[in-house]
Amino acid sequence: MTLAPPPEIVRVALGARSYDILVGHGALAALGERLSGLVKRPQAFVLTDETVMRLHKARLEAAVAGAGIALDWRAVPPGEQTKTFAQLEGVLDWLLAGGADRGDVLIAFGGGVIGDMGGLAASLMKRGMGFVQVPTTLLAQVDSSVGGKTAVNTPRGKNLVGAFYQPRLVIADTSLLETLPARELKAGYAEILKYGLINDAPFFAWLAQQGSRVLALEPDAAREAVARSCASKAAIVAQDETETGVRQLLNLGHTFGHALEAANGYGPDLLHGEAVALGMALAFRYGAELGVTPAADAAQVATVIEASGLPVTLAGRDRARFTAKRLAELMQQDKKARGGRVPLILARGIGAAYIHPDADLASIEAFLDRELLETIT
Repeated sequence: MTLAPPPEIVRVALGARSYDILVGHGALAALGERLSGLVKRPQAFVLTDETVMRLHKARLEAAVAGAGIALDWRAVPPGEQTKTFAQLEGVLDWLLAGGADRGDVLIAFGGGVIGDMGGLAASLMKRGMGFVQVPTTLLAQVDSSVGGKTAVNTPRGKNLVGAFYQPRLVIADTSLLETLPARELKAGYAEILKYGLINDAPFFAWLAQQGSRVLALEPDAAREAVARSCASKAAIVAQDETETGVRQLLNLGHTFGHALEAANGYGPDLLHGEAVALGMALAFRYGAELGVTPAADAAQVATVIEASGLPVTLAGRDRARFTAKRLAELMQQDKKARGGRVPLILARGIGAAYIHPDADLASIEAFLDRELLETIT
């Protein structure tokens, strides 16, 4: 039997608010010891969803048992539809009823929805209580659990109400991913591909060769992919915590992707990672149309994404909801859009993403019209 490599520690360097990310198969075992140094009393609050609670509650309880830490649990329904004001209010009421104060810690134990909403609740709770991320999806381990973005959705768009609020610790135990459906793993893998496309062409090339091992959750390959992704994001966050500059590069694929999700009503037939994968393919093709992205690179990106089982075209989408006009309107509602133009992350090639500050939405709408025409069968 091949032993899993020991957890790797990735540091997010933010001065007094710096924290560690522990990455690897079995990393959850370190939670009790780590948590003991963060709580002022032997208890913590755990926000999770009903699926994760059923699958992994016993593992989290065991991880803190040796430290003598009691856990107060709250489980909400799974899915993006949970990330609402109403659910946020319920979480805050649970914390208040449980006597939580600023010296306590809230553990977000779940995917991106739980991490986003839990982090926002922690930021609001008596103006800020401690917060630990234990992500249970690949997407959350490499993206949403790192960097302090917290939010809930509104009918007008995704993540429009939120705050920057850093966790005290992140534990990315890749063994927790073993219960994920293959589709969820692939959705998270889209965010891993993103880091290669932003500024690490050798990592993208490695993924093109080793992606099947990552998706099979082979311990060494999974640790390498997650740790390298976290390190990439940590380096960017350390330079630009509140997304006024270089951190915008992390939105590669997301401006298109968020519009696709909103057009789909955040329904389960288009997962966030799937929308991001499609959004990245669109961004590379749009860049090729503008003449800033080599067409060969755009084609290669689509090939690698598609080989991972992720979407690269709008084929098969409901034509009533997915229209170029509607998608452009939703991009106009992006929180960074101004006066008919939107900052868009494009690329001068694989590993060479840049901020295109004033993409013209009329031009994007025309591009999407052509994309839709090409996928009509």
